[in-house]
Amino acid sequence: MSQSLHHVKSSTALYRRPASEVMRLSRMGCSQPTRLSFLRILLRRARREGWKVARTVWEIDAKGSGHAVYRTRCGARTYSLVAFAHDLPDEMRSDRVIATAWDATFTLFDGDPSPADIARLRENVPLQEAGRISTSELTLARANRSVRLFRHVVDALARGEQPDVEELAKTGYLMRTTAVYGSGKFGAADRADIAERPELAAPFQVEMLTVWLIRAFTVDLAEHLAAMAGGARAVRLDAELRRSLGVGNSTGLGMAPFLVRHPVLMNNWMMAREEALARVRAQNAASPKAIAGLRTALGAAMANAAAWTSEHPVQVPKIADLRHDLRLLSDTVTAWDFAQPRPWDALWCWGVDALTCEGQEALLSVMLEPHGDLVDDLADCMGADEAPSFRINGAMSVRELRAALRQHYGWALSIDFTTPENVARFWYVSEEKLEPRLGERATEEGATLEQPLCIARLAAELDEALQGRDGDETTAAVLLACPEHRYVIRRVQIAQNHPFAEIHDNLIAADMLPIDLLRSKLSFFGATRFDPRSDRWVRINLFQGAPFPDEIGMEGTP
Repeated sequence: MSQSLHHVKSSTALYRRPASEVMRLSRMGCSQPTRLSFLRILLRRARREGWKVARTVWEIDAKGSGHAVYRTRCGARTYSLVAFAHDLPDEMRSDRVIATAWDATFTLFDGDPSPADIARLRENVPLQEAGRISTSELTLARANRSVRLFRHVVDALARGEQPDVEELAKTGYLMRTTAVYGSGKFGAADRADIAERPELAAPFQVEMLTVWLIRAFTVDLAEHLAAMAGGARAVRLDAELRRSLGVGNSTGLGMAPFLVRHPVLMNNWMMAREEALARVRAQNAASPKAIAGLRTALGAAMANAAAWTSEHPVQVPKIADLRHDLRLLSDTVTAWDFAQPRPWDALWCWGVDALTCEGQEALLSVMLEPHGDLVDDLADCMGADEAPSFRINGAMSVRELRAALRQHYGWALSIDFTTPENVARFWYVSEEKLEPRLGERATEEGATLEQPLCIARLAAELDEALQGRDGDETTAAVLLACPEHRYVIRRVQIAQNHPFAEIHDNLIAADMLPIDLLRSKLSFFGATRFDPRSDRWVRINLFQGAPFPDEIGMEGTP
């Protein structure tokens, strides 16, 4: 974490939730986006620094095939979204990872692409994994149309009419991405190559910039096709309706292991959010502006919850809980005594007693919303240089190692891994797509290729290996004798200074829901309308209600 965050620990520690509460999957699976979500961080910087976005190339025909370029000037640097549109037959359209064709494919180029760059990218970007990009590219992405809504919008605009508001609300996007790759995948620039750039220092900023520009492209494409079909009768999409559209995303298990594989980064995300909540709770009073902001944020949360639909058996009761809790919270806030000492802490304590996990995490989000001046600086603490954490302290004694293990992994040591239900699953990487998958140990092959993602079991195995060893023995000696424990020993040492580094649950248990991992990570992206299609893949919406590039200077709260 940054030095500034360490400085405030003493004044807010009383109000910070412990990892034993925060890092349970049942709570992580109720996470809500906040003003510290990565897309919000991007939009605030774009507005603060006056980023300029221009569509510099538009060579797309009447059938929707061709390419476009969106140039973003961020101070001294320029980034360009290069978009390739494809006239894709319906039978070729699929959101599955095995798909080989998409309605649109994209890359975020570092600078202004030359004609030669465009020609090179045209040969590779539409192929996605089957092609190759270079270190001049920062992301690789693809998207499919929401066919029914896309056609409805194009047809309406071509007739000179605005699309039906209810139809827009049902879906909320014209296209959904099925992958947005960065950080060195398929030849793209590595994260380390750009991490020192201020505009990209926060996590996932190139991915968020890519999606924000894709959103502009989706509307431009619909308006273009309407103009081609309707001629002089065609109209552009109303500004308010346009803003109601985000970018959909369809994602699955591929992103789930990220939170396990990046313990320092996850700690920093969680620590920043929990510190933000603690800062708000620690305030002695509530200003009229903050109270009004809370009520506005609560109204927006209720509107979002009302529009959120899902047929998934796990999600349906969670949405019901959220809606019930938001109504209760609204009634409570209306009569709340904000003149009492530490009114925000009192409101939070009420929520802990009165609300479900869904309602509590929504309360966290709306409490942060009116306190930008107090919490927005924490965005600077959410990145991480993870390389130093790979150094193992070989001089640590077995006594110290065992104490750290018991202190930070007691939750893991209480799990009985001799029972089938506690070892029911295994994580592996598919040979075909090199994507994470989750297998059933009793019925599927592949357990010999298991990935080390069940930290709880690894901690238990380390504890067993340390039994009977001399307390004065060094960790280096343990590693010489038992090198298979190197990975978990490193994590134990990381956890000593990173309290939110581990998920306090068994990730191979029969009742583990991967969807909880997905929701936690996606909330940090800023996702709304979380709609699981199974316990392993989900559809969401990004940037819905946010300004478009041409609106970034307008009033509002990004």
